[in-house]
Amino acid sequence: LLPDNPSQVGSVSVTVKVLDVNDNAPVFARFYEAFVCENAKAGQLIQTVSAIDRDDPQEGQHFYYSLAPEAANNPNFTLRDNQGN
Repeated sequence: LLPDNPSQVGSVSVTVKVLDVNDNAPVFARFYEAFVCENAKAGQLIQTVSAIDRDDPQEGQHFYYSLAPEAANNPNFTLRDNQGN
């Protein structure tokens, strides 16, 4: 739900750097767009993302996710790798 007051709406861009050594880079499994309500609780799951690599069998590669160094100390954003690509 969007707030009634447009001044309470904000957005942020997230950049994903893909490091890959073969001809088809990994891509997200689908387009993701996340929304966070103002009453979200600390530690609340906001978005789960998944990636695929057309060069490898579906179960043949594990992707690792991490925050960029400049975002690693931001207390308002955390990332947890669920070990499931």
